[in-house]
Amino acid sequence: MCLAIPAQIKTIQGTTAEVEIGGVRRAISLWLTPEAQVGDYVYVHTGYAISVIDEAEALESLRLLQELAESYPEEELFYSTGDLPATAGRRSPS
Repeated sequence: MCLAIPAQIKTIQGTTAEVEIGGVRRAISLWLTPEAQVGDYVYVHTGYAISVIDEAEALESLRLLQELAESYPEEELFYSTGDLPATAGRRSPS
């Protein structure tokens, strides 16, 4: 499964932007989204902005990601492929 995370562009220099994701700043490529401007929200996947999105969509996506993260026990959030125990990801009926 692939995941793109919403981030807000803080600065742009050429085809490189500095974005903020959850309070952390990262350099990403704007090669796929040359129309992106400072202040825009973009979906970031593997170091590339893959689409420009509006603020409402970005904030809703971040809210849903936060809600999803809160629904999993912390120890399950950081498993990598092959590390999952047989019971990981299973939810008991509520």
